[in-house]
Amino acid sequence: MLRSLHMKLVMIMILLILSLMMVVGAFLINSVTAFYLEDFYSQMSDIFQDPLLLHDLRTPGGEEENGAEQLSLVLDAYVGELGVDNRNRKLYILDGNGVCLVSPDGETAQLEYTENLTFALTTGLETDEVGDESNLALDYMDVAIPIHRGGQDYIIYILDNKATSNDLTNQMLILIVEALIFGLVISILLSFLLSKTMVTPIQSLTEGAMRVAKRDFSKKIKVPSQDEIGVLTDTFNDMAGQLQDTLRQVENERNKLDTLFLHMTDGVAAFSRDGLLIHSNPAANRMLRRFLGPETTYEELFGQVAGLEQALEAPDHLEAELQVRDSFFQLLVAPFDRGRAGGGVLAVLHDVTEQRKNEEMRREFVANVSHELRTPLTNIRSYAETLIDNTGEMPPDMEKKFLGVILNESDRMTHIVQDLLTLSRFDSERSELKLSRFPFGEAVRDIYNAVYMEAQKHSHTLTLDLEPDLPEILADRERVLQVIMNIVSNSIKYTPDGGHIDIYAGRKRDRVWMIVDDDGIGIPEEDRPRIFERFYRVDKARSRQSGGTGLGLSIAKEIVERHRGRITLLNKQGPGLAIRLDLNIEGPGDGK
Repeated sequence: MLRSLHMKLVMIMILLILSLMMVVGAFLINSVTAFYLEDFYSQMSDIFQDPLLLHDLRTPGGEEENGAEQLSLVLDAYVGELGVDNRNRKLYILDGNGVCLVSPDGETAQLEYTENLTFALTTGLETDEVGDESNLALDYMDVAIPIHRGGQDYIIYILDNKATSNDLTNQMLILIVEALIFGLVISILLSFLLSKTMVTPIQSLTEGAMRVAKRDFSKKIKVPSQDEIGVLTDTFNDMAGQLQDTLRQVENERNKLDTLFLHMTDGVAAFSRDGLLIHSNPAANRMLRRFLGPETTYEELFGQVAGLEQALEAPDHLEAELQVRDSFFQLLVAPFDRGRAGGGVLAVLHDVTEQRKNEEMRREFVANVSHELRTPLTNIRSYAETLIDNTGEMPPDMEKKFLGVILNESDRMTHIVQDLLTLSRFDSERSELKLSRFPFGEAVRDIYNAVYMEAQKHSHTLTLDLEPDLPEILADRERVLQVIMNIVSNSIKYTPDGGHIDIYAGRKRDRVWMIVDDDGIGIPEEDRPRIFERFYRVDKARSRQSGGTGLGLSIAKEIVERHRGRITLLNKQGPGLAIRLDLNIEGPGDGK
């Protein structure tokens, strides 16, 4: 019931009238009470400050026997000015001890010692101060005037019970209640009339909105008023018309989106028949490395590889390849809404940069393998032909030297083939890890002992620093040893004679780590990102001279990644290279 706009307006009007009348009533009642209170004390102050009256009150006439009666006689002349009627406002005369000597009509007074009376008895008799403190909350008004007469102390005490003020307040309250009732009746009638005037057009708007929600645009709402409701109604009718047009456009946009999602692979851009950009997604901006705005045209983006007219007339779609800086994209262009004025083409970009890089790496890989195998084969053939052509004529030591070269080149080819087979197994996912638990510290120490003599041959200083109590790890021991051996061997090979190679190992939370730090030739900054690529070597002549194939670090990276670990180059000050190996203590998790 209270949710109705009718009732809300009625309740608002009622609450408004109630609030207004309550505020006005409280203000009037308090004002009347305050007026009477102020008038009483002003009246008393004016009268008892009269010098003639004070003189008559304080001066005894000869040898009077009863000063209180004389004071009463003097005050009888001022009864009218004091407003004393002995009914609502009464006059009392007390002695210095607070005993009532004169009371209205000789009645026996049982006075209550009010604050003002107490003040006059205790302090006023000594200081001649009047007890006239007012208090709006009390149901009476009083004043106590200390008087010294003929060596005696008296208190003139006037007490008013506020009956006149209360009567007026009650009459005013009755008047306010009557006005409130009358105002409530009028407010209810006016609120019903006002709510009817406002709610009727709103109901019409509601019915119209329900029709529009059901896509019924056949009727317009008619409201004859020219006020805000009328303006709102006209605006609603205009909005309904625009909504009808928008729904038609949405159907067209839906066709575009269907085509877009049908062909979408990565970046997408839609163009009108005039070649202007309609839509694009963030991937298209990122791939083309530019901001695509409303002024962007098809020709400036793709005109050099696929023409707009050709794309609009294509029976299905056009394919082309686009290069943007160092990235390559497969471009798919398809028309939408063929034959309609709002038609156009969709351009879909698929990133094939990685495929191109893989193809380039495969070509480079084949070339490197061919080159690496051709060199030892050429050496073997050359030395073998020399031996055959000079059979029986060469000194035995020369023949032995030639045969040693042939054997070394055969071993070199064997290492290359073994490394290639290892990488092939990794690529084909046929190389499984043989997981077992073994002490990581012992594995590092074994490698240290294995390469110590080789380091001595090159006059290297080889040091080992292991944290105590390194844990056992779950890993493929042979593969881990292969990785550590590869890293340490590279440091020995590529560090000039007399260098320093430091091996550190420790534990950090759920991982173990090892760092091999040398002061060798190091790796230039521009070559660091490619150091783990297959067959990549910074100094090819020195690598081949030392027997390197360029596959060692690639194999190490494959092994570490299969263990869900990390192998990284560390930034260091000074010459040389620092490589860090991290492995999980609990293994790779899936055992592969």
